[in-house]
Amino acid sequence: MSVEHTDVGAYVLGLLEENDRRAFEEHLAGCASCASEVESFAGMRTLLTEVAPIDRAPGASPEGVVDLLSRRRQAARRRRRGTLLIGVAAGAAIVAGGVTIGAALRNPAAPTHDHGSPAADLLASGERHSATDPVTHASGTVATDGRPWGTRVALDLAGVRGPLTCRLVAVTRSGQRSVVTEWAVPPKGYGVPGAPAHLQVHGGTAAQRSQIIRFDVLIENGGTLLRIPV
Repeated sequence: MSVEHTDVGAYVLGLLEENDRRAFEEHLAGCASCASEVESFAGMRTLLTEVAPIDRAPGASPEGVVDLLSRRRQAARRRRRGTLLIGVAAGAAIVAGGVTIGAALRNPAAPTHDHGSPAADLLASGERHSATDPVTHASGTVATDGRPWGTRVALDLAGVRGPLTCRLVAVTRSGQRSVVTEWAVPPKGYGVPGAPAHLQVHGGTAAQRSQIIRFDVLIENGGTLLRIPV
């Protein structure tokens, strides 16, 4: 039998059904929080019985009122359980959303502009530059958007197999290097036979767009996967 802390008021007022009442009393024996609440409600039942009754509609009976309260309580419990399920679903959506924001995948055959993904939006609207490395065979497109604080950057990457940990680095005219974002490539890779979906990521750098001369896709522990001049 499911027991809820919100049953305290219904228990004090005697609205619990027999099975619920017994289950709640068993729960009460080991729950200091509910026991304290029951104590605080100690005088409520007496107080309510001393209040002058409210005029009822013709034909209404006390039993009908109690039955109505009981039905409302049951409906409230169903709503709470439904809310819990909605919360779980929302939590799953958030987790999935977090992954999508970090690494938005798309099929190359699908439309380029995938509304709702910051990376895809920037790749559709920003200043784009592409390159392919003749040795690693990795190919990519960066899109940039200058802002007062620096530069927004998005990358579409393909032709890469893992497992790898990579980072996108912005390189300025003065030789300054700043990490835009980083990610992990699973063994199956991105944009290759058997795993045709591209990887799309986005991030930002404090460097102004006019000062950036290229973006490097670097491999952790050394190595360059791809360089994209801009």
